[in-house]
Amino acid sequence: MEKKVLMQKYEIGRLLGQGNFAKVYHARDLNTGQSVAIKVINKEMIMKVGMKEQIKREISVMRLVRHPNIVQLYEVMATKTKIYFAMEIVKGGELFDKVSRGRLGEDVARKYFQQLIDAVDYCHSRGVYHRDLKPENLLVDENGDLKITDFGLSALVESRKNDGLLHTICGTPAYVAPEVIKKKGYDGAKADIWSCGVILYVLLAGFVPFNAKNLMEMYKKIIKADCLFPPWFSPDVKRLIYRILDPNSRTRISIAKIVQSRWFRKGYVQIQEFQLPPLFPRNGDDILDVQSAFDSSDSDSDSPPVSIKEESTLKLYRFNAFDLISLSSGLDLSGLFENDQNERQMIRFTTREKPSTIVSMLEEVAQIDNKFKVLKKDGVVRLEGCKAGIKGQLTIDAEIFEITSSLYVVEVKKVAGNTFEYGIFWEQYLKPSLKEII
Repeated sequence: MEKKVLMQKYEIGRLLGQGNFAKVYHARDLNTGQSVAIKVINKEMIMKVGMKEQIKREISVMRLVRHPNIVQLYEVMATKTKIYFAMEIVKGGELFDKVSRGRLGEDVARKYFQQLIDAVDYCHSRGVYHRDLKPENLLVDENGDLKITDFGLSALVESRKNDGLLHTICGTPAYVAPEVIKKKGYDGAKADIWSCGVILYVLLAGFVPFNAKNLMEMYKKIIKADCLFPPWFSPDVKRLIYRILDPNSRTRISIAKIVQSRWFRKGYVQIQEFQLPPLFPRNGDDILDVQSAFDSSDSDSDSPPVSIKEESTLKLYRFNAFDLISLSSGLDLSGLFENDQNERQMIRFTTREKPSTIVSMLEEVAQIDNKFKVLKKDGVVRLEGCKAGIKGQLTIDAEIFEITSSLYVVEVKKVAGNTFEYGIFWEQYLKPSLKEII
């Protein structure tokens, strides 16, 4: 049979798996020979069941998170009836399959848990909460390394309500945090940490900690954190899980404290450097407009897919309605001048200054004490630290977006390096300089 080719780029191979609304195929990049996974989503089906916003969110989130322990999204394509994700292929299967064959040894479970925590911590630093962490959404590659997948239920930090909490009830019952069940609002990061604790328990025990005959009984156990530890659990891991599965989200252990715990640190090698997000993500095959994946075209369903990428001759990426809605809370300038900026890793503000003026000011800041070298293209300025810090080179991206011909949004974010060092640089150099153009 003649093999199907997408965009004259991907040769589609065997079916790897399928769900209610999507199929996943093995494919080969005709230019590089690289194996990829192509996820094919039926537009009509997801529109019927109201999953349009979920798919939009998944695209938006996956373009934000690029980490060795997260499945990478390479490209999105669309026709009138289908959406295609070209993704990193992970050949080792689900972590769930390994656990279903029996509990894991402590050292093996620790390695997976370390990689899980590293990746989740990275997601939180990018303002992303997964909200459906479970062994079925954790893949293992051919090297035995863990990869997080399925961001369909994830939320961005901008999704929080006025109380600073998330309110959408979602997740898998056995892994969901008690505050989510109570329906009074929850911290997305704390809820993810709870799910990580349940996963660790499952890896070591071979079964879930809160098991019951029916859902209501399970929820009662979860709310009270009513679980027993098998006798083969070591004292150190029991102490750690006990602190993670704290039903009070306010006193639940943080990721920073998890990483400092004795059980976690055994054999732990923190990822110091990994491939940064592309400097100019919208200049290549990354997604330009999430809405484009859903826009109807005049072409029929057999027409070749269209890659969703930069088509415009404009130097700056121009915000569309979806961008403005998704980032609306980011346009609130009050957060820019909060006293404690050490934990703030992304700042957005509006300005009427010309892009050339913004870029010049960033260049001036970079030249102070020769701290940074500057890379520029279109609307992105990258400041790369000249010296390695605690966690490698401090790297900051400033991207300028056009709203109108006289109004711009500037997004400043740390993409690598130590958060504390970034906080100091922001307070002492960036904030005073940028304050005048806001």
